[in-house]
Amino acid sequence: MSTLEFTGLHVRYGHGRRAHLAVNDVHLQVPSGTTVGLVGESGSGKSSVAAAAVGLVPSTGSITLDGAEITRQTRRRVQMVFQDPFSALDPRMAVGASIAEATRATGRRWSSAARRQRVGELMERVHIDPSRAGELPWQFSGGQRQRITIARALAAEPAVLIADEITSALDASVQGVVLNLIRELQAELHLTVLFISHNLAVVRYVSDSLYVMRRGRVVESGATDTVLGAPKDPYTAELLASIPVLGQEFRLEDN
Repeated sequence: MSTLEFTGLHVRYGHGRRAHLAVNDVHLQVPSGTTVGLVGESGSGKSSVAAAAVGLVPSTGSITLDGAEITRQTRRRVQMVFQDPFSALDPRMAVGASIAEATRATGRRWSSAARRQRVGELMERVHIDPSRAGELPWQFSGGQRQRITIARALAAEPAVLIADEITSALDASVQGVVLNLIRELQAELHLTVLFISHNLAVVRYVSDSLYVMRRGRVVESGATDTVLGAPKDPYTAELLASIPVLGQEFRLEDN
């Protein structure tokens, strides 16, 4: 387990007068072994925070893992699952090969047999039949593909998992499958999870605490039940009012 922390984070796109400050002095902590939600409307800067954590965009400020600045060598300990499972996988590569490729990030030497075994274990962990490792992404449903991308992220043996809008491209009937899986993995593997979404309903279901972003800044934070039970910022209240009715329990099904 590891704590991920952002201190005075800034992310700027472009230069000069046309520059856009997407993230403006964000302070955010994801305590070890917890799931923290990061919510806000499109353009609020939440995905830029995630991208900065995994080195996809330049940033200023501090991003630390257990108090130490993240470096090229330690970055593999923070893995990200992206929004679109249809573009996240190479359509020409068997899903087992995609997962196997990610095991190289561990820096360990794997025999072919050990790598095949590890791929099978990871597929089972995300509730995909390991016998399908040789199939291509198009042979799987959207929900299954997203679970495969989660298995691929786990193959790098991360301490922190960043889930960026991972249910927004899925049908409502399938979203619960992925949300249940995140809860299951967090509990079993003691992962630290940053869960990003524009939907407070799903964040409420998976998160211990949450941060609310608007126009590049954090406007409210705290324990999930506290923030959603008595929001202090008008923007949080506005988001809360838009929450759809959510069932009491998601069921894990093969979708």
